[in-house]
Amino acid sequence: MKIVYATTYPPIHCGVGEYTRMLIAGLKSIDPGIQVYVFANIETGAEPWYDGFSGAYVYPSFKRGSSDYSGLIDFLTSIGGADIIHVQHEYGIFGYSDSILSTAVECRQERLVGKIVFTMHTVYHPLAGATDAIKFQEALNQCDAIVVHSHLQEFELRNQGLSQNKIARIPHGTLLNPYLGYPRYKLAYDLGIDEEKLHGLIIAFPGFLRIDKGLDILVGSLKILQNSGENMTIIIAGEIKHKEVLSDLESVGELTNLIFWERYLSNDEILKLEALADTIILPYNDPLAKYSVSGILHLSMGSLKPIIGTRVPRLIELYQYAPRLTVPPKNSRLLAKLIRWVSKNYDLSVAYMSYIYSYAVRTQWHRIARKHLTLYHRLLRTPH
Repeated sequence: MKIVYATTYPPIHCGVGEYTRMLIAGLKSIDPGIQVYVFANIETGAEPWYDGFSGAYVYPSFKRGSSDYSGLIDFLTSIGGADIIHVQHEYGIFGYSDSILSTAVECRQERLVGKIVFTMHTVYHPLAGATDAIKFQEALNQCDAIVVHSHLQEFELRNQGLSQNKIARIPHGTLLNPYLGYPRYKLAYDLGIDEEKLHGLIIAFPGFLRIDKGLDILVGSLKILQNSGENMTIIIAGEIKHKEVLSDLESVGELTNLIFWERYLSNDEILKLEALADTIILPYNDPLAKYSVSGILHLSMGSLKPIIGTRVPRLIELYQYAPRLTVPPKNSRLLAKLIRWVSKNYDLSVAYMSYIYSYAVRTQWHRIARKHLTLYHRLLRTPH
């Protein structure tokens, strides 16, 4: 089987690229004979290269948001076609036009590919007012299969007229943290953290720093907890995407013991950080009528630590499997109450998370890769 993925790809700082890399590695672990090519973006250079981690051949070829993907036709011709073209779609990568979809359909018509698969990492509801996105989503019936990660995404696309038979809900993959047995001093050393600066409940806040990550809500919670005697260290680590978060970062440092890294973290660094921490906090505030799933949540689930989060679409799996460790978005008072409860009842909160720990095991990358492989085989058995 020959598969081509159209996607961003490391070293580009993008969650979709990291997702695709882990998926490919999972596929190759199941069937080393699969040939995998990546039709990638060119932000880091245009030279093809081989990724020894995943086993994929990477061909940087397109610019983000482009309206012209004719290079995909030339690329597929150069490798003798493929059985599957799988587009890892995100509006921030391919824009709101149907260019990548129409090009994939043209490739199928030219018999350069057998089947077309799109993974929709973000699905819009009509209330978002993104008319181009809704128009694009309605056109997805031209695909042979559409992969989504959550029930919300699945039913939203069905409501927009997509064929139920074409939608496959496959959860985001999870990597079980290999650093959980490491001593704290070793993890702190590897991460460049002075162990003496760590005290109390250690809370990790990982990932890109944007205004929708709820840092302002965390500040409100810390103000409530300021005089309660809670002893904690908050480690905030990530690349700043919105400068509006700078004032919130300053406030966190004034209210509690803060360790801050302003840079992009690799998956390996995030795993070490979460192995070091006692708990992870994700006080997200999702934009209205926009459905996606958090990759950071799945990295956190694999760390087998209590996760404090909000009841938003990105964290729907946390709400489903550990609802008592979630609060409504934008509610600093309830978030403060939950932080205090976890601090005082840590062993109980660890035990309460058992359902989500088992979900993490069920969604390990090799299992998610097998679900994709099953989908590909089913599609290839189906005549045009």
